[in-house]
Amino acid sequence: MSDCSYKFVSLPVTETDEDMLYPIGIQNFEKIRKDGYIYVDKTALIHRLATTGTYYFLSRPRRFGKSLLVSTMEAYFNGKKELFKGLAIEELEKDWIEYPVLHLDLNSGRYMEPKDLDVVLQQHLNNWESKYGVTPKYEDFAARLNDIIDAATEKTGRQIVVLVDEYDKPIVNNLGNEELSDYYRKTLQGFYGVLKAKDGQIRFGFLTGVSKIGKLSVFSTLNNLTDISLNADYSDICGISETELRKYFDDSVTELASTHSMTKEECYAKLKSKYDGYHFDKKMTVGVYNPFSILNTFYSREFGEYWFETGTPTLLVNVMKQTSFDVTTLSNQVEVSVEALSGMQDIVNRPIPLFFQTGYLTIKDYDREFNIYTLGFPNDEVKNGFLKFIFSYYVPVNPAEGNTTTAKLAKALRTGSPDVFMRTLEALFANTTYQIQGDSEKNFQYAMYIIMELLGEYVQAERSTSNGRIDLLLQTKDYIYIIELKIDNTADAALQQIEDKGYAKPFANDPRKIFKIGVSFSTENRRIEDWKVIE
Repeated sequence: MSDCSYKFVSLPVTETDEDMLYPIGIQNFEKIRKDGYIYVDKTALIHRLATTGTYYFLSRPRRFGKSLLVSTMEAYFNGKKELFKGLAIEELEKDWIEYPVLHLDLNSGRYMEPKDLDVVLQQHLNNWESKYGVTPKYEDFAARLNDIIDAATEKTGRQIVVLVDEYDKPIVNNLGNEELSDYYRKTLQGFYGVLKAKDGQIRFGFLTGVSKIGKLSVFSTLNNLTDISLNADYSDICGISETELRKYFDDSVTELASTHSMTKEECYAKLKSKYDGYHFDKKMTVGVYNPFSILNTFYSREFGEYWFETGTPTLLVNVMKQTSFDVTTLSNQVEVSVEALSGMQDIVNRPIPLFFQTGYLTIKDYDREFNIYTLGFPNDEVKNGFLKFIFSYYVPVNPAEGNTTTAKLAKALRTGSPDVFMRTLEALFANTTYQIQGDSEKNFQYAMYIIMELLGEYVQAERSTSNGRIDLLLQTKDYIYIIELKIDNTADAALQQIEDKGYAKPFANDPRKIFKIGVSFSTENRRIEDWKVIE
């Protein structure tokens, strides 16, 4: 193959930000390379996988670069050496053998009815049969795949490479629909089961997805499948590390900092708090930035919530609706066993692994003695996006008004206007249309937790929960708010507790003005019944 004449930007970038092309939404490696989009070089890790094992599985959240990784592998195993000019693998690979590649992409289907999966599998099988000269003898998908593998190895004289992108998407999309997910599970069971029988004809196999679904036989059938999802050697095989951010995007950070009148290091710090923090190994060796959010931030030069806006956690909320799941534990950091973290079984009663696998929680600590992970929100984008989304489920407000309400509350606190703050809260709970019914006391506590966590973006918010009571402490530059909430009691009783417990004593020498607020919430009326403020 001849050398390419087009320009690559895989090495440290020297172009100005105006010249840089960001591959937002582009998952095809060949297009990225030929059209000059920036590519963060992951090819050394691909070469390590290809030369040290045969079957692999990688779990990562959506929009994390799994499809691009698979596309890069496809180009590599197709022997397209010219696409890898200037990349690490160019020096590592000596042979550049072209293998027959079966690339099954399950990203494109809608998966709302049984035939949707059938159509996707049919399309792939038709293409492979045409490519390798197979006349289908059976209707059964597994039997057809079996014949395709035989034909591909016979025609090329080489073992095949199997790449499956989002192997579990049809099932994950329908975890709330048992009948449909069971149909998809049985269909894929037989399809993936062929791979075990054809082990001797497979040079390399790589599957990506969100979770190792326990009942899907691919993981019991392919008992030599290596799960690298939490392997420290591959923790940054998807996403962007701090080192890569500074190597490839330093000019982009300079431009972003200039746009927002920040120093470069201030900009790096904001990017870190906003988009970094994902950990995919026990030792938390490398923190990983969300690539989709980073690229969008550099392209638009605005700090947005890009990853969250491309897909909402409806499934997670549905799980919370069906359970008594305590949403306040998400910020407290939750513990989960290593065994539970990698599977997806009984999500209604044990939803935490699902939060991790879908990217809403990440590893914060690991207890080696007891083999337990501590999980928490990875960054501000995920935390704030998630809280804003579930805001309307616990607080009777239109989702579109959530940001406006939070801003109104924050401004009231900053300007020393406790009456405005409380009237705004009172109005929130005046509407009794809740999406999540049930224990009104708990829902009120969850609602106040969400509000305080969102306010934490703008003011210093602290809270402690015990015995059905929520104590709130809010601090701004000029004011301190001590709030006591009582359930089915009086605002006077709440104020009295502030005095009896001496909540204001730690601030006796603080020059800021202190407001003490007593609040009464009625579980019968599901609203704030009364409130009083004293200075």
